[in-house]
Amino acid sequence: MVRIRLRRMGAKRQPSYRIVVVDAESPRDGRFIERIGFYNPRTEPDTLEVDEERALYWLKVGAQPTDSVLRLLTRYGTMERFRRLKAGEPLEVLLEEARQAAEARG
Repeated sequence: MVRIRLRRMGAKRQPSYRIVVVDAESPRDGRFIERIGFYNPRTEPDTLEVDEERALYWLKVGAQPTDSVLRLLTRYGTMERFRRLKAGEPLEVLLEEARQAAEARG
C-alpha cells in the first residue's frame, strides 16, 4: 500500500517536515517515492506548501494519507478538491483554483 505521510527534517528540537509518498513498510525517514510538499509548524503562521497536481494524482491512484497529513490537506483545501475531482469536475479547473488560492495565501 502507498501512503502519504510526513518525513521529519531539521535539527534537534527544530522540526520541519516534508510531505512524501512512500511504501507503507518504509521507515518514517527512509526511502520515499516522491516529495509532494513541505510543512513547518515552527513559523507563525505555519508554513504549508503542497504540489496540488501531484497530491491529487496520488490520491486518485489510491494513496492513503496518514491522519496528520489528512488534517493538513483538509486545511489546505486539497481534500475538498479531490472530492470534487471524484464527482467529475475537470482537473484543470481544480488546479487553476488551487493556484489562485496559493497566490491569495501569499
